[in-house]
Amino acid sequence: MEISVQCKNLTKAYVKGGPPAVDDVSFEVGKGELFGLIGPDGAGKSSIFRMLTTLILPDKGVATVEGFDVVKDFRAIRNTVGYMPGKFSLYQDLTIEENLHFFATVFNTTIEENYPLIKDIYVQIEPFKKRRAGKLSGGMKQKLALCCALIHKPSVLFLDEPTTGVDPVSRKEFWEMLRKLKAQGITIIVSTPYMDEASLCDRIALIQGGRILSVNTPQNIIAAYPGHLYAIRSENQYRLKQTLENFAPAKGTYPFGESLHVTLEANLPEGERLLREFLDTSPFPAAEVSRIQPGIEDCFITLLTESSTTV
Repeated sequence: MEISVQCKNLTKAYVKGGPPAVDDVSFEVGKGELFGLIGPDGAGKSSIFRMLTTLILPDKGVATVEGFDVVKDFRAIRNTVGYMPGKFSLYQDLTIEENLHFFATVFNTTIEENYPLIKDIYVQIEPFKKRRAGKLSGGMKQKLALCCALIHKPSVLFLDEPTTGVDPVSRKEFWEMLRKLKAQGITIIVSTPYMDEASLCDRIALIQGGRILSVNTPQNIIAAYPGHLYAIRSENQYRLKQTLENFAPAKGTYPFGESLHVTLEANLPEGERLLREFLDTSPFPAAEVSRIQPGIEDCFITLLTESSTTV
């Protein structure tokens, strides 16, 4: 795999002697890959992006983008990458058209020169090109910000939580746009707190507390789930959870939507029978029990639990 982005032991703390926002992070992204950095708010995703786009300096470690060092070659990197920050940062008083022209001029190019790259996105907002950016909906702001990040034809695109705060339809449209950009050979690194978006990436890094928990394809992370997962439904979930905490074979129990998810050891062949027998003698004999396939969120919770017990 030809490497586009590489991080080795990247570390960053904003307060001297304080806890690191990014703690010894290492991963690689291949050319033309759609790579996801998945984790909740405060996990360190934006800090990693800011270091990779040369906005802040790492305290330790090294990182390269397209072979350029983020410290020594920051000018070259800024001409090579496109960056869409989590907060809408375009000029609110300028129109769609004016914002796009401005960013094209900054990079010594024109809209016409790279129009084929943004055409499929821009045509969706072109009818409103005279509207000021501050008056756009969340989905339209998202499309405009993506156009501005692409106008200089970058080879690597960094998108920091691009779907936060937009409606489900706009989220779906956005990922469809990313797939088309990937087909043009652009390396895309996207961060998101939405676990359901992990399956849309080629590979993902799960991150929490500034540390990487796992880097792999979504399918391989799910396949490595250490146990059998069950969904249990009943009234009074809080009391049900307290009851299940006394079930010794359970490796973990946590609320998940309208159910409780319980993990049992994979090498426990009679685990489901023991679980049902336990519930039959509990205050919840009528609880619904079903074996389910784990999702990325289940894997994240399990990895987080495992990492906390080894610290």
